Amino acid sequence: MVFGKISAIIDLLTSLTNNVSINSSFIVLLIKITGIAILTEFAVSICKDSGETAIANKIDIGGKVIIVSISIPIIAGLLETIVKILP
Repeated sequence: MVFGKISAIIDLLTSLTNNVSINSSFIVLLIKITGIAILTEFAVSICKDSGETAIANKIDIGGKVIIVSISIPIIAGLLETIVKILP
């Protein structure tokens, strides 16, 4: 049931990418980042429900580090665009 909604969102993002000149690799990265965030939150919730708060905190920090490292190309592209706009 959830995958139907996710595929609709991915189709919408793909059509937006084709209509607007957005680098498709950025969309792929955004989808990966969203997936990592969802999986991390799910794992953190399971650990907290099991009473393993320390492990939950480590998973949370690890997920954030992975998200930041994956988002570096998006940040670099954004900074390049800002530099082009500035005189």
